[in-house]
Amino acid sequence: MENNAIKEYQGVKIIYEDNHILVAVKPQNMPSQEDESKDPDILSILKNYLKETYDKPGDAYLGLVHRLDRVTGGVMVFAKTSKAAARLSEAIREGEFEKTYLAVVYDTPKEKQAVLVNHLKKDPKSNTVRVVPEVTEGAKYAELTYKVFESIGKLSLVGVKLATGRSHQIRVQMAHIGNPIVGDMRYSGNRPKAQCNLALWAAELRFKHPTLDQTMVFKVSPPEDEKPWNYFNLEPFFRVSVKDAMAETL
Repeated sequence: MENNAIKEYQGVKIIYEDNHILVAVKPQNMPSQEDESKDPDILSILKNYLKETYDKPGDAYLGLVHRLDRVTGGVMVFAKTSKAAARLSEAIREGEFEKTYLAVVYDTPKEKQAVLVNHLKKDPKSNTVRVVPEVTEGAKYAELTYKVFESIGKLSLVGVKLATGRSHQIRVQMAHIGNPIVGDMRYSGNRPKAQCNLALWAAELRFKHPTLDQTMVFKVSPPEDEKPWNYFNLEPFFRVSVKDAMAETL
């Protein structure tokens, strides 16, 4: 079974489905999986979709192989079989699962393109992450590459490619260089609070299909009619590829 027609179920867009994987768009402010808030989460919604669509008895299997922070929206892939889950998880461990994001940050970073390497530690009580010295107990290595695509006034559109997938990683590392993400209520410091959603979007996934000898690429644009995305022309990135745009020589 393969179905490439975009469909919507309980507010979640499903953009691709076959016998092994399901690709969907997580709305902003929705958890990736059930948490203490008990708010609707994308994993449970998609399990219900499978159960209803295919008349499955009991709970439908759907593997969560990667996550997005609640406030971050964008493209996610889920495994419909344990074999697919194992192979996708292995691809993530081996660095063969590429995630590229778009973000709008305050001001223009000093370097138009750079690799950021830090060590991060999460405080589970406050659900916050901070940059710490490498020798700090519990510190985790974090690496990303960013590139500035366009600057308008005091805002810049950047592409971000993750080498690691730490909690709040992009938000904390961009804030650490003085360019917090617009709409980030947690890591923007003393900046005025923007009246918009967090301007961070999982724009592109690239990975090898778990059972086919085929590279899968999925691109999803952020909500172009919402601030601050509507200040920028996003169409060129989705006509080609955010990943390829980041690879172009400055």
